[in-house]
Amino acid sequence: MAVTEPAPAVPAEPHAPPTPTAAPNEAGETPGIPQEGARREETGEGSGGGEGSGGVAGARSAPSGRTVRGTGYESILRRQSLRESAARTYARSLPIVPVRARGLTIEGADGRRYLDCLSGAGTLALGHNHPVVLEAIKKVLDSGAPLHVLDLATPVKDAFTSELFATLPGELADDARVQFCGPAGTDAVEAALKLVRTATGRDGLLAFTGAYHGMTAGALAASGGAPDVRVTRLPYPHAYRCPFGTGGERGAELSARWTESLLDDPKSGVATPAGMIVEAVQGEGGVIPAPDDWMRRMRRITADRAIPLVVDEVQTGVGRTGAFWAVEHSGVVPDVMVLSKAIGGSLPLAVVVYRSSFDAWEPGAHAGTFRGNQLAMAAGTATLAYVRENKLAERAGTLGARILGQLQGLAAAHPCVGDVRGRGLMIGIELVDPDAAGPEDTAPPAAPALALAVQQECLARGLIVELGGRHSAVVRLLPPLTLTDEQATAVLDRFADALAAAERARVPRPSPSRRAPAPVPAPGPSH
Repeated sequence: MAVTEPAPAVPAEPHAPPTPTAAPNEAGETPGIPQEGARREETGEGSGGGEGSGGVAGARSAPSGRTVRGTGYESILRRQSLRESAARTYARSLPIVPVRARGLTIEGADGRRYLDCLSGAGTLALGHNHPVVLEAIKKVLDSGAPLHVLDLATPVKDAFTSELFATLPGELADDARVQFCGPAGTDAVEAALKLVRTATGRDGLLAFTGAYHGMTAGALAASGGAPDVRVTRLPYPHAYRCPFGTGGERGAELSARWTESLLDDPKSGVATPAGMIVEAVQGEGGVIPAPDDWMRRMRRITADRAIPLVVDEVQTGVGRTGAFWAVEHSGVVPDVMVLSKAIGGSLPLAVVVYRSSFDAWEPGAHAGTFRGNQLAMAAGTATLAYVRENKLAERAGTLGARILGQLQGLAAAHPCVGDVRGRGLMIGIELVDPDAAGPEDTAPPAAPALALAVQQECLARGLIVELGGRHSAVVRLLPPLTLTDEQATAVLDRFADALAAAERARVPRPSPSRRAPAPVPAPGPSH
C-alpha cells in the first residue's frame, strides 16, 4: 500500500543518558535524570532567557521561594513541577521536553530523539505534523476565514461534516445528525448521555467494568472506577481475566446472559435504562477487544428492549483498530457514536453522531463556546480523507496483526508477559508476576512495578509507551497509522531490549507478609 508521505528515517539509537530507575517524585524529579539544571536554578546561574526560548523574562520567585532561572530542558521540567497542578500525569512518567516532531519521531530539548508510540493517546492518526494536516491548517490561516464562529455554518465545517458522514456506517450516515461539542471527548460523552436521557425520558445507564469515558462528572460516573446509583455496571468480556473464570466464548456468553437477566428480571432492581454505553475495544481498561459476537449480542439486547446503544469511538476511531470505526468489525450499527481525538487531525474536536429519531433537543440543550474549531475541522477533514483514500485502516490491521504475532513470540521467552492482545495498531502487553501465580485456572497477579520499569527502560532507549489497565500493568502501543515496517521493527527491538533490562534489574519478590505495595502511576486522561 503506497503512502504518499515520505517515511521519516528510523532514528539511530540516541546517546544514552543515565537510565531512569524510579518514577518521578512529587516535585516532578526523576531519580537518574541529571539535575544540573536544578542546581543552576537554585544558585542563580544560567541565562534566564525569554519566554519564547523556554526561559522566563528575568528571575521569578517560585512558590518555594527559590529563584527559577535557565533555558535548559531540566529548567523547563523544574518550572513545570513548581507551577502545574498535582493532577498532571504524562509529565511524571515522561520527563521530556518536545521541541520538534515529524511522523513517529519526537526530538526533545536535550537533543535526544524518540519513537512516539503514545501518539497523543491515540490522537495523532497520521503522526506528528503530517504534510496534509499542515497544509490544511495553513490554507485556512492564509484564507482570512474567521477562526471562531460558535456553531455557525462555514465552508470548512460543511467539508468536515461531508467527509465524516462519508466514513460512517451506511445505515447511520443515511439518517444521522451531528452535534459539535466542547473540544474534548469527555464533553461528547456528556452530550451523548444527555441526548439519550432526553430522547427516552429515562434516567438510568448501563456501562461496563473496566470502561473509561472521560473525566467530567457524568462521563466519569459511567467509567469503571466510579460508583453512581444511576449507572449499572455490567461485566465486560475479558478472555485473560474473565470475571466468571471461564474466558473465551463461554465468558462472553455469560456476560450477555447476565445483561439479559438484569434487564428482564422484575426483581433485579434495574429499571429500563436510558441507554447502554460501550467501547468496542477498552483502551484505558487494558486494551481489551470485545468479541464480535458479543457486540452483536449487545446490539440485539438493546434493540429488542428499545434501549439506545452508545458506542464510544474516541480512541478506537479513524482506522486505529483495522477498520475505520471499531464497531465495523462486528457489523454493529449503534444509535449514537461518540467521536474525538483523531477526528481533529491533532487539534481539539469532539462530536456526537446519532440517528435523527433521537434529535429531541431544544435549541441550546447542549452547547460550548469552542464547538466551532475551524482549524481542527480543516485538519480533521484532511486526516479523515487521507486515512480513507490511502486505506490506512486496512494497513493498520495487517501491520497490527504482524506486531501482535511478534510480541506473542517474545512472550514465550518471558514468563512475565502474561498476555498480548489488541486490534490493529491498538496493542497491549500485560505484565505479571509469574512467581506469584495462583491456581491453574487463574492468571498470575499483575506486576505494575515491572510495567513501570519497562516504561522507563523504553524511554531510556528512545521509545515512548504508555501504561494502562486495572493495575497500570499493561504496556500500551498506539503508534501512528503511517508506521512503516522498518519503524515497527525498531519499536519492537527497543521494547524487547527494555523488557529484558527491566527483568534483569528486578528485585526478588519479598514474602507476602512483608511485601510493600507496588508504586502505581495514575492513568493519563484519555478523553
